[in-house]
Amino acid sequence: MDQRSDRAAGALLGLAVGDALGAGYEFGSAPFRGEAEMIGGGLGGFEPGEWTDDTSMAVCIAEVTARGGVDLQAIAGRFLDWYASGPPDAGNLTRAVLGAATDAADVPMRAASRFETHPGSCAGNGALMRTAPVALAHLGDDQAIVEAAQAVSGLTHADPVSGEACALWCIAIDRAVREARLDGIHDGLALLPADRSAFWEARLIEAETSDPERFGSNAYVVSALQAAHAAIVSTPVPEGQPSRHLQDALHRVIGIGDDTDTTAAIAGQLLGARWGVSAIPDRWRHVLHGWPGLQADDLVDLALRTVGGASSVLRR
Repeated sequence: MDQRSDRAAGALLGLAVGDALGAGYEFGSAPFRGEAEMIGGGLGGFEPGEWTDDTSMAVCIAEVTARGGVDLQAIAGRFLDWYASGPPDAGNLTRAVLGAATDAADVPMRAASRFETHPGSCAGNGALMRTAPVALAHLGDDQAIVEAAQAVSGLTHADPVSGEACALWCIAIDRAVREARLDGIHDGLALLPADRSAFWEARLIEAETSDPERFGSNAYVVSALQAAHAAIVSTPVPEGQPSRHLQDALHRVIGIGDDTDTTAAIAGQLLGARWGVSAIPDRWRHVLHGWPGLQADDLVDLALRTVGGASSVLRR
């Protein structure tokens, strides 16, 4: 596997690794003593190495993008398949939208209706946790990334701020895969309207100049992005072993606390996109598994097939 492919596959695998690492510590389920391990447990009673809804929903997207392009109705259909399987844990907004939907076409309509009636509750972190396949499907095409990220977010999280967060994080993943850098999120600011760019620039500066512990309440999509970003930028890149940064930054974001599986999944996408599959320790990779009966190598395959069949087509 060449370096770019290693990084592309790392985006999806890093998501799952962060998710499974953080699952056991979610909302104080287990004490955190400086370094995380795949202990299982958490709110869903997960097995060690088992991923949660964060990765399962990303898999739903990746199964579609691996066939080429972003088909919103197909993704919504897979979301419903996953939800019908009786997952042990799901976000409140996701549960409300999918639980009320009658079919795949109804999913975004339920999300929109939810936003219209409960706008203040529709900007949770549940779309930002699953963005990696969207970025991989459109590498090198910024406008397609932004459009697809916002559209996929809107399937369950119709608040525009969620779509903006997903767009920015997808641009960051694109730059990490294609250019091997971690600061690409700032490139995404120019792709937003001026007032929204100013809003997000201030939030990024806040994350970059604050102790990550400041973002200890991170169910809101903005604070979840800030927690992940703050942990990544505040963690030194070790001299002589730079890829160790992936592990160190994941420990740091989990140490912030609260919704640890999701913030670590968010951070893991970008860290994996920068440092690649090769930076993920075997002890984590070998126990990784989850719905619908997949393991680490299956995620690598989905990621590589997404990149290999990448298309700028967005089908609604």
